[in-house]
Amino acid sequence: MKKLLLFLFIITSLSSFSQVEDAWVFLKDKPKSSTFLSNPLTMLSQRALDRRSENFVPLDEKDVPVDEDYLDDLKADANLTVLGKSKWLNAVHIQAEIDDINTLVAQYNFINNIEFANKSLNNSGKKRIKSIVSNHQNKFKVAKTDFNYGDADNQIKMLKGNYLHQEGLTGEGQIIAIIDAGFPNVNTLSAFQRIRDNNQILGGYNFADRNENFYSRDSHGTHVLSSIAGYIENEFVGTAPDAKFYLFISEIAETETVLEETLWVEAAERADSLGVNVINTSLGYTTYDNANHSHTYEDMDGKTTFISRGAEIGASRGLLLINAAGNEGSKTWKYIGAPADAASVITVGAVDYLGNITSFSSFGPSSDGRIKPEILGQGQNPALINYATGEIMTSSSGTSFSSPIMAGLIACLNQNRSFVLRSSAKNRTNYNSDLIESVFKSADRFNNPTEQHGYGIPNFENALNFYISTGSIEDAILSKLEIYPNPINDFFQFSSNIDVFTDFKFQIYTVLGKKILEKENFKSRFIDISTLKTGIYLLKVQKGNNQKILKLIKK
Repeated sequence: MKKLLLFLFIITSLSSFSQVEDAWVFLKDKPKSSTFLSNPLTMLSQRALDRRSENFVPLDEKDVPVDEDYLDDLKADANLTVLGKSKWLNAVHIQAEIDDINTLVAQYNFINNIEFANKSLNNSGKKRIKSIVSNHQNKFKVAKTDFNYGDADNQIKMLKGNYLHQEGLTGEGQIIAIIDAGFPNVNTLSAFQRIRDNNQILGGYNFADRNENFYSRDSHGTHVLSSIAGYIENEFVGTAPDAKFYLFISEIAETETVLEETLWVEAAERADSLGVNVINTSLGYTTYDNANHSHTYEDMDGKTTFISRGAEIGASRGLLLINAAGNEGSKTWKYIGAPADAASVITVGAVDYLGNITSFSSFGPSSDGRIKPEILGQGQNPALINYATGEIMTSSSGTSFSSPIMAGLIACLNQNRSFVLRSSAKNRTNYNSDLIESVFKSADRFNNPTEQHGYGIPNFENALNFYISTGSIEDAILSKLEIYPNPINDFFQFSSNIDVFTDFKFQIYTVLGKKILEKENFKSRFIDISTLKTGIYLLKVQKGNNQKILKLIKK
């Protein structure tokens, strides 16, 4: 008996040193790059190439797939398991015992370096700081068109999204990829019948299970999609009802593992290759079931996590990336997660029905001091479609929903690109940067951002004006500036969302060119002209070197 017990002890002791770890193997090169780059349709769709052309994004080696010979060699290695890969980062996600991983660089001459998910195993890794944070169970928290938005009225009109729709910008011609945890019943619910009947669901993939069944897994993605694409006549309208969609599952909701970062990058790469315009991600990563893989706030610099590095490359390909800030605002962690920390990702926090910040909306800044989140949408009790019943519900809250509400409107704004491309007043080389800047400038706290509000709540009417202008706020305001009523009795007002016209001035002239009234830095858009005689006048409004002249009729 003693011998048996001793034998069991030895076996147990030895097994404790056989620790399986996750790691990314970064490859040295892509030997077939020239062949792929000479035949771009072998790696990207024509639509993707057209989007690159519009954004002046040249093809490069990041677009080339991971070398299949290298990948086959790793798959054939009995000591490791290949779990995923990324062409953007030229990396392969593997799982193996630590000692076996450490021998790979010497074993294979095509490996450049290896990064363990457990950063303490990396020679150049950052010092770990243990954080007490929530687990995976809390990460979701739960031509002119005039829609009757029904229960979705507030979440759209808060952002002046109805203005975009009234201008005919409803997402037509845009493709949105939703990368999430699952989309059960999207293929059957009547609230999605409109997008099914119009062939607006272009496809998808379940990266979590490596199969084509994307109408499966967790219901979170169904609720997210509903805020953009759901439609019940006179009762509910999503923010981009005429967009088309790819549905990708990267999240394994029942666990929290670092593999999900790799699966997200794979999904984003697939979206890019298909010519997607906008990606919404209502997911965020900070901590994992294996505490050694968890991130710290120090890692939230947009450059450290695998997923955020992938997101940055995605944005450089011309993708518009929108991500939920997270629901940690009132918890110990408090801050945004990855990939919301990436500099080129538009990070969205949450407000309530009245536009007040919610306590759960995660704080910025990024750990390197950048403003995060940048903008806010309704995330507390927005209207959504219940995945089980197909009925409208207003009982779920989270930045998971403010993010897709925003993503839909950004897709609608991006629909206007055809006008911008034709504009002779523009000499742009980065339309996405201009669009993003326009959205940020339109927000109500743009000049006074905070760590939880960011720039605040955008106004998409102003954002559209900024985007189609020459890029200055002054031109944007003046381009849409009108007066009413006209003809006028004693008072008229400016039709603008700017309440205080700092540094603006206007003059009123007779038709013969005589100046009879002048005002500067006026504090109200309501102007008294009761002293003017009946007649026709010219009103010149100026801001710096920009001006607009309007005809004014006094009764």
